[in-house]
Amino acid sequence: MDAHGRTERLELADQELREWEATVLDATPDGIVLNRSAFYPGGGGQPADEGTLLWQGVETRIAGVRKGDDLYLIPVEGEPLPAPGTVVRAALADDRRSALMRTHSGLHVLCGVVFRDYGALVTGGNMEPAKALGTGVVGTARMDFNLPEVPPGFKEAVEAACNAEIAADRRVDIRVLPRDQAFAIPDIIRTATNLIPDDVKEVRIVDIVGLDCQADGGTHVASTRQIGRVRVAKIESKGRGFRRVRLEVAD
Repeated sequence: MDAHGRTERLELADQELREWEATVLDATPDGIVLNRSAFYPGGGGQPADEGTLLWQGVETRIAGVRKGDDLYLIPVEGEPLPAPGTVVRAALADDRRSALMRTHSGLHVLCGVVFRDYGALVTGGNMEPAKALGTGVVGTARMDFNLPEVPPGFKEAVEAACNAEIAADRRVDIRVLPRDQAFAIPDIIRTATNLIPDDVKEVRIVDIVGLDCQADGGTHVASTRQIGRVRVAKIESKGRGFRRVRLEVAD
């Protein structure tokens, strides 16, 4: 069972799950602990989920998640708190989660293309849902690479290659392997620095079949076609040998 403290983490096995029942184990204004949760707690550049808890005709809005000895769902200030032992109906903010899944998978496509075509590793990145509605853009992101120089036509070539891989409808598989088996996969770490702590004995693998296979803990769509379309908005220099690619994911 995948867990963090006392909380079973449902999202690691079922990324389409949006509503479920859970029991409150603890509740204070600083955080609510459930026995089971699909709220992604944030990490790897992906922000934490938001959503609601429904209980006895009352709604509690959840603004984020804090990782500690347990997973603490952070209620919006002033929201009512369910007592320990209360059964709640938890629900994620679906548009936000779906946008982040599409954007995260879009970044993995970008990572796979740049590694395959230019041999560059990732040095950092993050993502967020689009702030403006009605533009067709669902998420924005950045990814930094240890790319010494930007070749002519890099921006256009990367965008075209990413969209070709998205259109290829590549399957996105997720599995968990013992650490030694995971590290036996060639190029499984796509970051310039290995960020997996030594005490992690099982490694979650996200595999865009035929393009990109790497260790990752976030949430993703089931196939690249579900991403939509990406646009490389900008290429920036972030110091000698480091380039930042800004990406938009759109319908």
